[in-house]
Amino acid sequence: MGDQLRYFGEYQRKLRAFAGEEQAARLVSGALVLITLGGNDFVNNYYLVPMSMRSRQYTLPDYVRFIVSEYRKILACSAATSRIHSPSIPNETDELTPWFTNVKVACCGQGPYNGIGLCTAASNVCADREVFAFWDAFHPTERANRIIVGQFMHGSTDYMHPMNLSTILAMDQLQEGPL
Repeated sequence: MGDQLRYFGEYQRKLRAFAGEEQAARLVSGALVLITLGGNDFVNNYYLVPMSMRSRQYTLPDYVRFIVSEYRKILACSAATSRIHSPSIPNETDELTPWFTNVKVACCGQGPYNGIGLCTAASNVCADREVFAFWDAFHPTERANRIIVGQFMHGSTDYMHPMNLSTILAMDQLQEGPL
């Protein structure tokens, strides 16, 4: 996460050099920056590499507690956490059924459910990714991502708490006035 924040700082420095201080400040202050955490920490550091350092160091429940404690440290440094809490995404894939005809098999992969390995030239690839919830064993399809973002932007507090992002952005506009 520290690297990602440094990259964002580097981007802002490059933007200032390209567009100037005032324009860069306006662009960055008007931007919606989404930082996601979690998936790759498990995949890359616990599951993907057999006998990884983390899997030898922690049991799965202990690793979950470790990751959550690390996220709390990161979120404590974020100004946005005073207004936005972690969204609760339903764990049940059955809730995706009205949107997709296939929620249990990945569109691209190998083995049972296309759930082994990464999506490569040797993978089985689905004919119609629009009906799949998952692209590979780890990532949602573009259509699934659009639905997820739509819920964060316009959905109920079941997905974004205490309010959706559209409401937060509207409140920010009222507080700051027009750009």
